Amino acid sequence: MARDGGDDRRTYGQACPIAHALDMIGERWALLVVRELRLGPRRYADLQAALPGIGPSVLSQRLRDLERFGVLARRALPPPASAKVYELTEWGSELEPVFAALRTWGLRSPVIPLEGVLTSDTVLLGLRAFFQPQPHAAWSASYRIELEREVYRLEVADGELTAVRRGEEPPSPDVAVTTDHDTLQSVLSHERPLSEAVEAGELTVEGDGDVMERLVEAVQRN
Repeated sequence: MARDGGDDRRTYGQACPIAHALDMIGERWALLVVRELRLGPRRYADLQAALPGIGPSVLSQRLRDLERFGVLARRALPPPASAKVYELTEWGSELEPVFAALRTWGLRSPVIPLEGVLTSDTVLLGLRAFFQPQPHAAWSASYRIELEREVYRLEVADGELTAVRRGEEPPSPDVAVTTDHDTLQSVLSHERPLSEAVEAGELTVEGDGDVMERLVEAVQRN
C-alpha cells in the first residue's frame, strides 16, 4: 500500500479479493474521499474544505490513486465554470453497501464515542440512511436545503425518499430550508424540536412547514 503523500505501489500481495480491495481503498483518508463524492461531484477545493485534516499532498495522492484504480473519474465542467470535478464511477458507486455496513458497525462500537466534526454531506447522508418510508402516511414533496456553501435537492414520492443530491436545484421546491449543518443535525437527530430552531432564527423554512415536519419525523435512528 502507498505511504501518505508517496506512491511506492506496495500491495498486500495476497490473492484475496479483500486484500485487493484494501490495496485500492484501504489507505488513510481514501474512503472519506469517496464518502464526500457519494452525493455528487466535487472540486478539489471542495474536498479540501470538507476534509480539513487531510494535507494537500495526501489528498492529491488519494485522488490520483482512486482515479487510477477506476473508483472515481475527473471531468471538466462546461463553460462558464471551466473547473475540474471528481465524481464516482459506476463501479465506485457500488461501494454504497460497504458504507452502510461500516455505518451500522461503527454505531454499535462499545469503546469509541461519536465525536468530532460532521460535514454537510455527512448530515445529508445520515438523513438518507435513517429515513423511514411512510407507506401508511405517504406524501410527496421536493426540498431545497441550503447548508452554508452547499445546496441539496431532496425528493419524496409517496412516502419514499427517492433523491438526495448535492448541487442540484429543484425547479419549484415545496420547501426551502436555510441553516447550518450543526443545526440541521440537531433537528434530524431529535435533540431539539424544529420549531425551537426556527424560533431561534437558526433555521428558516419557506413553504409548507408541515411538509418539513414530516421529513424530520421520518428520520428515525432507532
